Amino acid sequence: MAKPIKTNAMRMLDKAKIPFEPILYTVDENDLSGIHIADQVGLPYDMVFKTLVARGDKTGPVVFCIPVHLEIDLKKAAVATKNKKVEMIAVKDLLNLTGYIRGGCSPIGMKKQFPTFFHTEAENHEKITVSAGIKGCQLLIDRKTLIEFVGGTVCDLC
Repeated sequence: MAKPIKTNAMRMLDKAKIPFEPILYTVDENDLSGIHIADQVGLPYDMVFKTLVARGDKTGPVVFCIPVHLEIDLKKAAVATKNKKVEMIAVKDLLNLTGYIRGGCSPIGMKKQFPTFFHTEAENHEKITVSAGIKGCQLLIDRKTLIEFVGGTVCDLC
């Protein structure tokens, strides 16, 4: 019998007594796209959120959670974060900065809590999913509780 998965994000939610449902999926290293993941777990694209990490010219690192079928608008992201300019961080810097790898980056449990922003489409659902902190697992969680837990802000990012 396989040992149950327990990620840092899950441990933090358990400690805070925040309920969540892990949703496992098969990892395809050739397609780490959120759309592929949403298709595998059978959820609408606007309910499955990808976590992007960027650096603002004034604030430093910032985290964005947007639906998997959308692209971030860096100008809107800069305005929302009170920066003049926001640039995505290089994939090679992701692990060192956040503790997570590409395809398994969660807004919960990064090495440091960075300012976190959720696209407005999050408000269309009671529950959304974000990465559990590893490839192959998403967390289905109450949207309001998640945003409050990470100190998130909801704004137009796309």
